[in-house]
Amino acid sequence: MSLSAFTPILVMLILALAFAGGSLMASALLRPSRPTRTKSSAYESGIEPGKLPQGERYPAKFYLTAMLFVVFDVEVIFLYPWAVVFRQLALFGLVEMAIFIGLIGIAYVYDWKRGGLEWD
Repeated sequence: MSLSAFTPILVMLILALAFAGGSLMASALLRPSRPTRTKSSAYESGIEPGKLPQGERYPAKFYLTAMLFVVFDVEVIFLYPWAVVFRQLALFGLVEMAIFIGLIGIAYVYDWKRGGLEWD
């Protein structure tokens, strides 16, 4: 196998990197830059932007919410290939996915009852 077989891949890689870099440079040069107090204020998280004082940490609630998001995101990732081969898996695949979604549902209800979804 010669290296010329990899030339299209190399050309595509160079074009992709050039496009990504050019897009980032163009957006940095062409975007409007008008910082205001409103744009610098807290967004959704409720924590004021900026550095935390020495020794202070973010509440664990933020990490738990992020982990809950990751769990449901991974669930969707597992559902896609299952849906693609659903007909070949037949009843076995349906039962396995029902168990999987049931376990995720139990974890969701547990977190809900425990107050993990409350945003105090």
